[in-house]
Amino acid sequence: MLAFGGYSSGVMAQSTPAVVCPDHETPSSKVPSQRVGRKIQDAFEAYSNDLVDEAISILLDIDTSDEFDRAYTDRFVGNLLAAKEGEAKRALTYLEGAAKKKLLNDTEHAATLKLVADLNLQEQNYATAVEWYKKWQDFTCKEDPDVYVRMAQAYYELKQLDKIIEPANKAIALYDKPNKNPYVLKMTSYYERKMYPQTIEVAEELVRMFPDTPQWWTQLGFFYMLVEDYKKALSTFEMALNQGYLKKKSEINALAQLYATNEIPYKSAVLQVKYLKEGLLERDAGRLASIANVWHQAKEIRKAADYYGQAAALSNDADHFRRQGTLLLAAEQYSQAISALQKAVELTPEDESGNLYMAIMEAYFYQGKFKDAHKYVQLAKKDKNTARSARSWEPYIKDKAKNRGINI
Repeated sequence: MLAFGGYSSGVMAQSTPAVVCPDHETPSSKVPSQRVGRKIQDAFEAYSNDLVDEAISILLDIDTSDEFDRAYTDRFVGNLLAAKEGEAKRALTYLEGAAKKKLLNDTEHAATLKLVADLNLQEQNYATAVEWYKKWQDFTCKEDPDVYVRMAQAYYELKQLDKIIEPANKAIALYDKPNKNPYVLKMTSYYERKMYPQTIEVAEELVRMFPDTPQWWTQLGFFYMLVEDYKKALSTFEMALNQGYLKKKSEINALAQLYATNEIPYKSAVLQVKYLKEGLLERDAGRLASIANVWHQAKEIRKAADYYGQAAALSNDADHFRRQGTLLLAAEQYSQAISALQKAVELTPEDESGNLYMAIMEAYFYQGKFKDAHKYVQLAKKDKNTARSARSWEPYIKDKAKNRGINI
C-alpha cells in the first residue's frame, strides 16, 4: 500500500523524525494549491478504489507552473508507477525530478530519495543506486541496516568487492536481530578476492550466529579443506553429520575423503557403505574401488578384496581383478585368488603379466600344487621384470615337490 493518507503532507507524521541531523531545521509544512489539491484528491480516491490507471491519468493531466505543486504531483505519479510492473524506469523520471527540486517536506523527500535508490537497484543501475542511498543518508543522517545491505549488494554487482566490507559491517552492527545477508556478502567479497583466512572468519561467524542452517556448516568445512586445515574440516563435517545436515553426495564424499586424509580409513569405508546402500552414492566401479581402497588401508583385507571383486564385475578392469587377487592371496584364500588373478592375466598384455604369474605361482605353491606353481614360475621367467625372482623360486619349488614325492 502506498503511503498516502490524503494530499496534505502534514498528516503523514512518523513516530521518529524523518531527519535526525543535529543542525537540521524542519521547514514549515506545505500543501498543494487548491486547484492542484482537488485533482490530487480525486487521484487519491481513484487509487483507493484500485483504479490506479485512472489515478495516474488524473495526475498526468495536472498542468502547473508552481514548483512545489509540480514536485508533489510528480512524486505521487512516481509512487503509483513504481507499484506497477514494468514501469520502474518511467517512475524514476518523475521521482528523480521531484527529489532534485528539494521542495518536498522532510518525510516525502526522504522517502523519495530512498525509493529512487531502490528502483535504481531493481533496474540494475547499481552505481546510481549507491549515489541515491548516500543522498538519503546525507539528508536524513540516519543509518538503516537494510540500506547498507543494498549498498553492499550494489558494490558486489559492480565488482567493487573491497567496498562491500564497510557497509556490510555497519549493517551487522545495526541489526537488532542477526541477518545472514551482510555476512554472506562479506564472505563472498573475501572469497572472490582469494582472502581465505578472512573468508573462514566470516564463515565461522555464520555458523555461530545461525547454527541451525546446514549450508553454513558444510560451507565452512569446504573452506577449511581449501586451506588444507583437514582436522578442522573433519571436525566441522562430523558435527554437521551428527546433526543430520549432510544431504548431498559432494558432502558425503568430502567427509569420506577427510576420514582417509586424517588416517581414519575405517570410518571412511563405513560411511561410504552406508550411503551406498541408501542410494545417495552411486554404485559404480569407481565407488566400489574407492571403498575397497579404504578397507585395505584399514587392514580389512577380506572386505577390501570383496569390494575390488564387485568393482571388477562392473568394470572388467585388469587392475581391479589384480588387486582382488593379491588381497585374497594375502588372506590365504588361494583358490579364489587364482580365479581373480587369471582373469587379470586375460586382460593384461603378455609382456606385462610377470607379477600376475608370480602371484598365481605363490597361490598354487601354498596349496601344495607344485606342478602348477612350476608352470607359472616358467611363465614369470619370460618377463624381464620378474625373471630374477622367478629363477630364485624355481629350485625352492622343485625341492618342496621332491620332498613330497612329486616329480616335476
